[in-house]
Amino acid sequence: MSHADFPLLSLLIFFPILGALSLYLTPKPHLAKKIALAIASLELLLTGLAFGLFNNLDGAHFQLTEQYAWIPSLHINYYVGIDGISVLFLPATAFLTLSAIMTSWNAIQSLQRFHFALILLLEGISIGVLSALDTLLFFVFWELTLPPLFFLIGVWGIGPKRRSAAMKYTLFMLFGGVPLLFAILLLAMNHATTVQGLLPKDLCFNLLILLETPVSDHLQLIVFSLFLLGFAAKAPLVPFHTWLPTASMEGPAQITALLMGLKLGLYGILRFALPLAPSAAVEYSWALGILGGITLIYAALIALQQTNLRRLLAYASISHVGLVLIGIASLTAQGIQGALFQLFNFSLISSSLMLIAGFIQQRLGSTEVLHLGGLAKVVPRLTSFYFLFVIASIGLPGTSGFPAELLLIIGALTAHNSLGFTALAGSVLSAAYLLSFTRKAFLGPILQKSLHTLHDLRPREVALLCLPALFVLILGCAPNLLLNVSQVASEAWLTHLMEPPASDPNEIVQFSQP
Repeated sequence: MSHADFPLLSLLIFFPILGALSLYLTPKPHLAKKIALAIASLELLLTGLAFGLFNNLDGAHFQLTEQYAWIPSLHINYYVGIDGISVLFLPATAFLTLSAIMTSWNAIQSLQRFHFALILLLEGISIGVLSALDTLLFFVFWELTLPPLFFLIGVWGIGPKRRSAAMKYTLFMLFGGVPLLFAILLLAMNHATTVQGLLPKDLCFNLLILLETPVSDHLQLIVFSLFLLGFAAKAPLVPFHTWLPTASMEGPAQITALLMGLKLGLYGILRFALPLAPSAAVEYSWALGILGGITLIYAALIALQQTNLRRLLAYASISHVGLVLIGIASLTAQGIQGALFQLFNFSLISSSLMLIAGFIQQRLGSTEVLHLGGLAKVVPRLTSFYFLFVIASIGLPGTSGFPAELLLIIGALTAHNSLGFTALAGSVLSAAYLLSFTRKAFLGPILQKSLHTLHDLRPREVALLCLPALFVLILGCAPNLLLNVSQVASEAWLTHLMEPPASDPNEIVQFSQP
């Protein structure tokens, strides 16, 4: 262990996992709910502590690191740490988990202990994904996210095809895991070859060492393609996006909100795909930009045709994923910081909108526009929060969506005019589909008699939405509160891409003599 006397990151990973196991020892489901809420609340405080201990000025280096031997014969270690890119998503993960538990409080009536245990288990595993600095450890955490989500969607989904939706999600993720594992093994074997070592004892899975290990241009292209293919399924990017609209319609709203708020696929592209194949990433950044542009415009055009709020929000999330990828592909400081800002916005805006859609679903049994109309007159509190998050999603000044989209568009224009115009077109389409649906569903006369008896947001639901709403307004007025955290790390990330590692084998860490 280094740089920390107390294993805070390990506590963040294993505390919710152990908490999930402890729920099975709780005899009463009602007590299990309270324990799960207490664990999630304490986890949020601990992630806040990690954020407070993080030194922004040294954000390019990994902090709070811990390293223990796991499989010594293959040099596979339990190695975790955070930098200015990953530190933002620890509290975001904890908050999304707490939101999912609070939303599930009265909505889940069967197998309650199992449900809340799976949510806590998913939280610990997700923080492991965000903290892992050993590529094989990352892959283990990555794959472990599948079982909890399979059961959460398949068992407690609200649609008649929830089991099919769970299977579809799992198959897409398993498909993405295969190229990820191949890319990780290729990089490990390349290290052994570069240091003129022997297989398997000179394999390397340490991310920091691999970042400094030269990779041939041909191998970089293969590794970059494999990583991109694997992460595209999780992001999701077109054409691997179809699982998200299906999950949004069939799965629980709080679980879909968690999927939309925590974009592990985009995080993987930032953390692994580009830095580990820097020359290929720079050379083929145009292809990355085209993929982002296609995802942005295609999903936005599909969203324009939607009549169901949950499906519309799913396509809106996919479209914004394309915008983030354009920012990453720009390879500019503005584009990268805008991408990180927008990734954080997913946990504030996209997830909150999906939770609101879930509240409507619970009250009316539907989010189809035909069953809505005039909602603003009967549920003013819900409408107020909905309007705030919609204008933030559009990127209206004064909300956190504005600085994020502005940075993304500036970065895209700096890289290439066509990327910039595509980003602008996506922003216009975003306003079109969101405002059009809002007008039909919330404004105008009340068309359904059942709406007259509709209950507005309860105090617990108001409290749940207040925190993200507050952050949307604060970051909209003072974006430097977030940008200062990621600035140093973003600059170091770009410098690494533009200056590939030296090719001298003597400068590379060797684990054993050949």
